[in-house]
Amino acid sequence: MCKSSVGYEFNWYAIRTHSRAEKKVYERLNNLGYETFLPLLTSIKQWSDRKKKVTEPLIKSFVFVKTSNDKFSEILAVSGVVNILKYLGKPAIVRDVEIDNLKIIIGNSKNIKIISPINLLEGETIEVVKGPFKGLFATYINKAGKYRIIAEVEALQSFIEVNLPLNSIKKVANN
Repeated sequence: MCKSSVGYEFNWYAIRTHSRAEKKVYERLNNLGYETFLPLLTSIKQWSDRKKKVTEPLIKSFVFVKTSNDKFSEILAVSGVVNILKYLGKPAIVRDVEIDNLKIIIGNSKNIKIISPINLLEGETIEVVKGPFKGLFATYINKAGKYRIIAEVEALQSFIEVNLPLNSIKKVANN
Protein backbone atom coordinates (compact mmCIF):
# COMPACT_ATOMS: atom_id res chain seq x y z
CA MET A 1 0.00 0.00 0.00
CA CYS A 2 1.16 3.49 -0.78
CA LYS A 3 0.30 6.60 1.21
CA SER A 4 -0.10 9.93 -0.48
CA SER A 5 0.96 13.20 1.08
CA VAL A 6 -2.63 13.93 2.19
CA GLY A 7 -3.02 10.65 4.08
CA TYR A 8 -5.07 8.64 1.60
CA GLU A 9 -3.96 5.10 0.76
CA PHE A 10 -3.26 4.49 -2.90
CA ASN A 11 -3.76 0.94 -4.17
CA TRP A 12 -4.28 -0.80 -7.47
CA TYR A 13 -7.87 -1.73 -8.32
CA ALA A 14 -9.35 -3.69 -11.21
CA ILE A 15 -11.91 -1.62 -13.09
CA ARG A 16 -14.43 -3.61 -15.14
CA THR A 17 -15.23 -2.03 -18.50
CA HIS A 18 -17.82 -2.57 -21.18
CA SER A 19 -16.81 -5.17 -23.73
CA ARG A 20 -14.04 -3.90 -26.02
CA ALA A 21 -13.88 -0.54 -24.20
CA GLU A 22 -10.63 -1.22 -22.33
CA LYS A 23 -8.41 1.05 -24.46
CA LYS A 24 -10.87 3.96 -24.33
CA VAL A 25 -11.34 3.67 -20.55
CA TYR A 26 -7.56 3.47 -20.12
CA GLU A 27 -7.16 6.63 -22.20
CA ARG A 28 -9.95 8.49 -20.35
CA LEU A 29 -8.54 7.60 -16.91
CA ASN A 30 -5.06 8.67 -18.04
CA ASN A 31 -6.48 11.99 -19.25
CA LEU A 32 -8.00 12.50 -15.79
CA GLY A 33 -4.51 12.07 -14.27
CA TYR A 34 -4.84 8.54 -12.87
CA GLU A 35 -1.97 6.06 -12.89
CA THR A 36 -3.36 3.25 -15.02
CA PHE A 37 -2.21 -0.04 -16.45
CA LEU A 38 -3.67 -1.97 -19.37
CA PRO A 39 -1.69 -5.13 -20.18
CA LEU A 40 -1.77 -5.55 -23.97
CA LEU A 41 -0.60 -8.40 -26.20
CA THR A 42 0.22 -8.09 -29.86
CA SER A 43 -0.47 -11.10 -32.04
CA ILE A 44 -1.05 -11.97 -35.67
CA LYS A 45 -4.66 -12.85 -36.50
CA GLN A 46 -5.42 -14.96 -39.55
CA TRP A 47 -8.54 -14.38 -41.59
CA SER A 48 -9.42 -16.26 -44.75
CA ASP A 49 -8.13 -13.42 -46.95
CA ARG A 50 -5.40 -11.75 -44.86
CA LYS A 51 -3.21 -11.64 -41.78
CA LYS A 52 -3.18 -8.66 -39.46
CA LYS A 53 -1.19 -7.65 -36.39
CA VAL A 54 -3.62 -6.83 -33.57
CA THR A 55 -3.13 -5.54 -30.05
CA GLU A 56 -5.63 -6.88 -27.53
CA PRO A 57 -5.97 -6.70 -23.74
CA LEU A 58 -4.42 -9.62 -21.87
CA ILE A 59 -7.39 -9.57 -19.49
CA LYS A 60 -10.61 -8.77 -21.32
CA SER A 61 -12.90 -6.05 -19.86
CA PHE A 62 -10.44 -4.87 -17.20
CA VAL A 63 -8.19 -1.85 -16.69
CA PHE A 64 -6.10 -1.37 -13.57
CA VAL A 65 -5.97 1.98 -11.80
CA LYS A 66 -3.91 3.12 -8.82
CA THR A 67 -6.02 5.40 -6.69
CA SER A 68 -7.48 6.05 -3.28
CA ASN A 69 -10.97 4.90 -2.36
CA ASP A 70 -12.24 8.49 -2.15
CA LYS A 71 -11.97 8.67 -5.99
CA PHE A 72 -14.24 5.69 -6.78
CA SER A 73 -17.27 7.82 -7.64
CA GLU A 74 -15.23 9.83 -10.15
CA ILE A 75 -13.87 6.63 -11.72
CA LEU A 76 -17.33 5.04 -11.91
CA ALA A 77 -18.57 8.15 -13.77
CA VAL A 78 -16.07 7.61 -16.61
CA SER A 79 -17.75 6.51 -19.83
CA GLY A 80 -17.18 2.80 -20.44
CA VAL A 81 -16.63 1.87 -16.78
CA VAL A 82 -19.05 -0.77 -15.46
CA ASN A 83 -17.86 -1.22 -11.87
CA ILE A 84 -14.91 -1.95 -9.61
CA LEU A 85 -14.04 -5.59 -8.96
CA LYS A 86 -15.08 -6.49 -5.42
CA TYR A 87 -14.09 -9.14 -2.93
CA LEU A 88 -16.33 -9.80 0.07
CA GLY A 89 -18.37 -6.72 -0.80
CA LYS A 90 -15.41 -4.32 -0.82
CA PRO A 91 -13.30 -3.08 -3.75
CA ALA A 92 -10.61 -5.71 -4.27
CA ILE A 93 -7.06 -4.43 -3.89
CA VAL A 94 -4.68 -5.72 -6.53
CA ARG A 95 -1.25 -6.15 -4.96
CA ASP A 96 1.76 -4.39 -6.49
CA VAL A 97 3.43 -7.75 -7.06
CA GLU A 98 0.47 -8.85 -9.23
CA ILE A 99 0.80 -5.71 -11.39
CA ASP A 100 4.56 -6.35 -11.61
CA ASN A 101 3.88 -9.95 -12.67
CA LEU A 102 1.55 -8.76 -15.44
CA LYS A 103 4.24 -6.34 -16.63
CA ILE A 104 6.77 -9.19 -16.79
CA ILE A 105 4.29 -11.36 -18.71
CA ILE A 106 3.55 -8.74 -21.36
CA GLY A 107 7.25 -7.95 -21.61
CA ASN A 108 7.77 -11.55 -22.73
CA SER A 109 4.62 -11.86 -24.82
CA LYS A 110 6.25 -14.02 -27.50
CA ASN A 111 6.40 -16.85 -24.99
CA ILE A 112 2.80 -16.81 -23.79
CA LYS A 113 -0.46 -18.07 -25.18
CA ILE A 114 -3.86 -17.31 -23.70
CA ILE A 115 -6.11 -20.31 -23.25
CA SER A 116 -9.78 -19.68 -22.64
CA PRO A 117 -11.20 -21.83 -19.87
CA ILE A 118 -13.45 -24.63 -21.04
CA ASN A 119 -15.86 -26.15 -18.56
CA LEU A 120 -16.33 -29.73 -19.63
CA LEU A 121 -18.46 -32.44 -18.10
CA GLU A 122 -17.74 -36.11 -18.62
CA GLY A 123 -19.51 -37.37 -21.73
CA GLU A 124 -19.67 -34.00 -23.54
CA THR A 125 -18.73 -33.83 -27.19
CA ILE A 126 -15.65 -31.86 -28.17
CA GLU A 127 -14.12 -30.93 -31.51
CA VAL A 128 -10.39 -30.69 -32.13
CA VAL A 129 -9.83 -27.33 -33.86
CA LYS A 130 -6.07 -27.46 -34.41
CA GLY A 131 -3.16 -29.83 -34.42
CA PRO A 132 -2.77 -33.27 -36.00
CA PHE A 133 -6.27 -34.35 -34.92
CA LYS A 134 -8.00 -31.25 -36.35
CA GLY A 135 -11.59 -32.03 -37.32
CA LEU A 136 -11.88 -34.97 -34.93
CA PHE A 137 -15.03 -35.20 -32.80
CA ALA A 138 -14.62 -37.02 -29.49
CA THR A 139 -16.17 -37.53 -26.08
CA TYR A 140 -14.54 -35.87 -23.07
CA ILE A 141 -13.47 -38.41 -20.44
CA ASN A 142 -11.39 -36.50 -17.89
CA LYS A 143 -8.43 -34.20 -17.21
CA ALA A 144 -4.91 -35.38 -17.90
CA GLY A 145 -3.22 -32.58 -16.00
CA LYS A 146 -3.86 -28.87 -15.83
CA TYR A 147 -3.74 -28.16 -19.58
CA ARG A 148 -4.64 -31.48 -21.21
CA ILE A 149 -7.66 -33.72 -21.44
CA ILE A 150 -8.33 -37.31 -22.34
CA ALA A 151 -10.97 -37.87 -25.00
CA GLU A 152 -12.50 -41.02 -26.34
CA VAL A 153 -13.03 -41.66 -30.05
CA GLU A 154 -15.46 -44.38 -31.06
CA ALA A 155 -14.58 -46.07 -34.33
CA LEU A 156 -15.95 -49.39 -35.51
CA GLN A 157 -17.16 -50.20 -32.00
CA SER A 158 -13.70 -49.90 -30.52
CA PHE A 159 -12.45 -47.01 -28.44
CA ILE A 160 -9.28 -44.99 -28.82
CA GLU A 161 -8.10 -42.77 -26.02
CA VAL A 162 -6.46 -39.52 -27.20
CA ASN A 163 -4.54 -37.12 -24.98
CA LEU A 164 -5.18 -33.56 -26.28
CA PRO A 165 -3.89 -30.11 -25.34
CA LEU A 166 -6.68 -27.94 -23.94
CA ASN A 167 -5.96 -25.12 -26.39
CA SER A 168 -6.64 -27.40 -29.37
CA ILE A 169 -10.28 -28.21 -28.58
CA LYS A 170 -13.65 -26.56 -28.29
CA LYS A 171 -16.86 -27.74 -26.72
CA VAL A 172 -19.55 -28.67 -29.24
CA ALA A 173 -22.87 -26.99 -28.47
CA ASN A 174 -26.09 -29.00 -28.21
CA ASN A 175 -24.81 -32.45 -27.32
